[in-house]
Amino acid sequence: MKKAELFQHVIAYFEKTRPIAETELHYKNPFQLLIAVVLSAQCTDKRVNMVTPDLFKEFPDAKSMAKASVDEVREYIRSISYPNSKAEYLVKGSKILVDKFDSKIPTTLEELTTIPGVGRKTANVILSVIYNQPKMAVDTHVQRVAARIGLTTGAKNPLQTEVQLVKYFPEDKIPLAHHWLILHGRYICLARKPLCGKCGLTQWCKYYNQKVTVSK
Repeated sequence: MKKAELFQHVIAYFEKTRPIAETELHYKNPFQLLIAVVLSAQCTDKRVNMVTPDLFKEFPDAKSMAKASVDEVREYIRSISYPNSKAEYLVKGSKILVDKFDSKIPTTLEELTTIPGVGRKTANVILSVIYNQPKMAVDTHVQRVAARIGLTTGAKNPLQTEVQLVKYFPEDKIPLAHHWLILHGRYICLARKPLCGKCGLTQWCKYYNQKVTVSK
Protein backbone atom coordinates (compact mmCIF):
# COMPACT_ATOMS: atom_id res chain seq x y z
CA MET A 1 0.00 0.00 0.00
CA LYS A 2 1.30 3.43 -0.91
CA LYS A 3 1.87 5.88 1.93
CA ALA A 4 -0.68 8.37 0.57
CA GLU A 5 -3.34 5.64 0.51
CA LEU A 6 -2.58 4.70 4.12
CA PHE A 7 -3.03 8.31 5.20
CA GLN A 8 -6.37 8.43 3.38
CA HIS A 9 -7.60 5.39 5.32
CA VAL A 10 -6.42 6.85 8.64
CA ILE A 11 -8.03 10.22 7.95
CA ALA A 12 -11.31 8.60 6.93
CA TYR A 13 -11.33 6.46 10.08
CA PHE A 14 -10.74 9.36 12.46
CA GLU A 15 -13.16 11.67 10.65
CA LYS A 16 -15.84 9.05 11.24
CA THR A 17 -14.94 7.99 14.79
CA ARG A 18 -13.53 11.23 16.23
CA PRO A 19 -14.81 14.17 14.13
CA ILE A 20 -14.24 16.51 17.06
CA ALA A 21 -10.78 16.19 18.59
CA GLU A 22 -9.49 18.78 21.03
CA THR A 23 -6.87 19.21 23.70
CA GLU A 24 -7.88 17.79 27.08
CA LEU A 25 -6.19 20.67 28.87
CA HIS A 26 -8.63 23.12 30.43
CA TYR A 27 -8.18 26.77 29.49
CA LYS A 28 -10.22 29.92 28.81
CA ASN A 29 -7.78 32.00 26.77
CA PRO A 30 -4.47 31.71 24.88
CA PHE A 31 -2.39 32.68 27.92
CA GLN A 32 -3.93 29.92 30.02
CA LEU A 33 -3.35 27.35 27.29
CA LEU A 34 0.30 28.35 27.01
CA ILE A 35 0.77 27.96 30.76
CA ALA A 36 -1.07 24.62 30.78
CA VAL A 37 1.01 23.21 27.93
CA VAL A 38 4.27 24.25 29.63
CA LEU A 39 3.08 22.52 32.79
CA SER A 40 2.07 19.40 30.87
CA ALA A 41 5.64 18.54 29.86
CA GLN A 42 6.33 15.06 31.30
CA CYS A 43 3.10 15.34 33.25
CA THR A 44 -0.47 14.18 32.58
CA ASP A 45 -3.17 16.57 31.42
CA LYS A 46 -5.33 15.28 34.27
CA ARG A 47 -2.80 16.42 36.85
CA VAL A 48 -2.35 19.79 35.16
CA ASN A 49 -6.11 20.33 35.14
CA MET A 50 -6.15 19.74 38.89
CA VAL A 51 -3.79 22.62 39.67
CA THR A 52 -4.57 25.24 37.03
CA PRO A 53 -7.95 26.45 38.39
CA ASP A 54 -6.34 27.84 41.57
CA LEU A 55 -3.27 28.99 39.65
CA PHE A 56 -5.34 30.95 37.13
CA LYS A 57 -7.57 32.37 39.84
CA GLU A 58 -4.52 33.91 41.48
CA PHE A 59 -2.67 34.76 38.26
CA PRO A 60 -5.28 35.22 35.50
CA ASP A 61 -2.98 36.87 32.97
CA ALA A 62 0.62 37.50 32.02
CA LYS A 63 0.82 40.80 33.92
CA SER A 64 -0.21 39.27 37.24
CA MET A 65 2.06 36.26 36.84
CA ALA A 66 4.98 38.44 35.79
CA LYS A 67 4.73 40.26 39.12
CA ALA A 68 4.74 37.04 41.13
CA SER A 69 7.77 35.45 42.72
CA VAL A 70 8.93 32.01 41.70
CA ASP A 71 8.17 30.77 45.22
CA GLU A 72 4.59 32.04 44.98
CA VAL A 73 3.96 30.25 41.71
CA ARG A 74 5.67 27.08 42.91
CA GLU A 75 3.17 26.76 45.76
CA TYR A 76 0.38 26.28 43.22
CA ILE A 77 2.19 23.70 41.09
CA ARG A 78 3.97 21.59 43.70
CA SER A 79 2.23 18.41 42.55
CA ILE A 80 3.36 18.95 38.95
CA SER A 81 6.56 17.33 37.69
CA TYR A 82 9.63 19.59 37.97
CA PRO A 83 7.83 22.37 39.88
CA ASN A 84 11.00 24.38 40.53
CA SER A 85 11.98 24.67 36.88
CA LYS A 86 8.43 25.19 35.68
CA ALA A 87 7.74 27.93 38.24
CA GLU A 88 10.77 29.78 36.88
CA TYR A 89 9.57 29.25 33.32
CA LEU A 90 6.13 30.65 34.11
CA VAL A 91 7.39 33.78 35.82
CA LYS A 92 10.18 34.51 33.34
CA GLY A 93 7.94 33.65 30.40
CA SER A 94 5.19 35.96 31.64
CA LYS A 95 7.67 38.81 31.96
CA ILE A 96 8.77 38.28 28.37
CA LEU A 97 5.15 38.22 27.21
CA VAL A 98 4.54 41.55 28.95
CA ASP A 99 7.77 43.28 27.97
CA LYS A 100 8.29 41.94 24.47
CA PHE A 101 4.86 40.96 23.18
CA ASP A 102 2.48 43.37 24.94
CA SER A 103 1.00 40.41 26.89
CA LYS A 104 -0.16 38.77 23.66
CA ILE A 105 0.70 35.21 22.67
CA PRO A 106 3.06 35.25 19.65
CA THR A 107 1.87 33.85 16.35
CA THR A 108 5.14 32.39 15.05
CA LEU A 109 7.31 29.44 16.06
CA GLU A 110 10.38 31.64 16.19
CA GLU A 111 8.81 34.09 18.63
CA LEU A 112 7.16 31.47 20.80
CA THR A 113 10.38 29.53 21.32
CA THR A 114 12.05 32.61 22.82
CA ILE A 115 9.81 32.07 25.86
CA PRO A 116 11.35 29.91 28.63
CA GLY A 117 9.86 26.44 28.76
CA VAL A 118 8.48 26.66 25.22
CA GLY A 119 10.09 24.26 22.78
CA ARG A 120 9.03 23.30 19.30
CA LYS A 121 6.31 20.90 20.47
CA THR A 122 4.71 23.42 22.84
CA ALA A 123 4.89 26.17 20.22
CA ASN A 124 3.23 23.94 17.64
CA VAL A 125 0.42 23.15 20.07
CA ILE A 126 -0.26 26.86 20.55
CA LEU A 127 -0.06 27.64 16.85
CA SER A 128 -2.42 24.83 15.87
CA VAL A 129 -4.94 25.12 18.72
CA ILE A 130 -5.12 28.91 19.10
CA TYR A 131 -4.30 30.07 15.59
CA ASN A 132 -5.37 26.97 13.61
CA GLN A 133 -2.06 26.92 11.77
CA PRO A 134 -1.00 23.67 10.03
CA LYS A 135 1.51 22.73 12.73
CA MET A 136 2.06 19.18 13.96
CA ALA A 137 3.06 18.97 17.60
CA VAL A 138 4.82 15.67 18.25
CA ASP A 139 4.86 14.10 21.70
CA THR A 140 5.55 10.50 22.70
CA HIS A 141 1.98 9.46 21.81
CA VAL A 142 2.15 10.92 18.32
CA GLN A 143 5.59 9.47 17.66
CA ARG A 144 4.58 5.99 18.86
CA VAL A 145 1.22 5.82 17.09
CA ALA A 146 2.55 7.19 13.81
CA ALA A 147 5.38 4.65 13.78
CA ARG A 148 3.16 1.71 14.71
CA ILE A 149 0.54 2.43 12.08
CA GLY A 150 3.22 3.04 9.48
CA LEU A 151 2.56 6.72 8.90
CA THR A 152 6.25 7.33 9.57
CA THR A 153 9.26 5.23 8.69
CA GLY A 154 12.55 5.28 10.55
CA ALA A 155 11.83 8.58 12.33
CA LYS A 156 14.32 8.80 15.19
CA ASN A 157 13.14 12.02 16.83
CA PRO A 158 10.08 14.30 17.03
CA LEU A 159 11.26 16.58 14.23
CA GLN A 160 11.67 13.71 11.77
CA THR A 161 8.23 12.46 12.75
CA GLU A 162 6.76 15.93 12.26
CA VAL A 163 8.32 16.34 8.81
CA GLN A 164 6.96 13.01 7.60
CA LEU A 165 3.46 13.60 8.94
CA VAL A 166 2.98 17.09 7.52
CA LYS A 167 4.10 15.80 4.14
CA TYR A 168 1.02 13.60 3.81
CA PHE A 169 -1.68 15.11 6.03
CA PRO A 170 -3.56 17.85 4.15
CA GLU A 171 -2.90 21.25 5.71
CA ASP A 172 -6.47 21.69 6.88
CA LYS A 173 -6.32 18.31 8.68
CA ILE A 174 -3.02 18.81 10.50
CA PRO A 175 -4.43 20.58 13.60
CA LEU A 176 -7.00 17.78 13.96
CA ALA A 177 -4.50 15.03 13.18
CA HIS A 178 -2.34 16.12 16.08
CA HIS A 179 -5.22 15.41 18.48
CA TRP A 180 -6.32 12.28 16.64
CA LEU A 181 -2.94 10.65 17.18
CA ILE A 182 -2.51 11.85 20.75
CA LEU A 183 -5.93 10.64 21.86
CA HIS A 184 -5.53 7.34 20.02
CA GLY A 185 -2.22 6.80 21.81
CA ARG A 186 -3.66 7.82 25.14
CA TYR A 187 -6.69 5.53 25.09
CA ILE A 188 -6.19 2.80 22.46
CA CYS A 189 -2.63 2.45 21.19
CA LEU A 190 -1.08 2.28 24.65
CA ALA A 191 2.68 2.17 25.04
CA ARG A 192 3.05 -1.13 26.89
CA LYS A 193 0.07 -3.05 25.57
CA PRO A 194 -1.95 -1.54 22.72
CA LEU A 195 -5.66 -2.38 22.77
CA CYS A 196 -5.70 -3.70 19.22
CA GLY A 197 -9.04 -5.43 19.83
CA LYS A 198 -10.64 -2.00 20.23
CA CYS A 199 -8.88 -0.38 17.30
CA GLY A 200 -10.50 0.15 13.93
CA LEU A 201 -7.20 0.69 12.16
CA THR A 202 -5.86 -2.87 12.41
CA GLN A 203 -6.63 -3.56 8.76
CA TRP A 204 -3.99 -1.04 7.74
CA CYS A 205 -1.74 -0.98 10.83
CA LYS A 206 1.86 -2.04 10.27
CA TYR A 207 2.36 -3.03 13.92
CA TYR A 208 -0.77 -5.17 14.04
CA ASN A 209 -0.12 -6.97 10.78
CA GLN A 210 3.58 -7.60 11.38
CA LYS A 211 3.59 -8.44 15.09
CA VAL A 212 0.14 -9.12 16.51
CA THR A 213 -1.24 -11.38 13.78
CA VAL A 214 2.06 -13.30 13.55
CA SER A 215 2.03 -14.04 17.29
CA LYS A 216 -1.49 -15.48 17.19
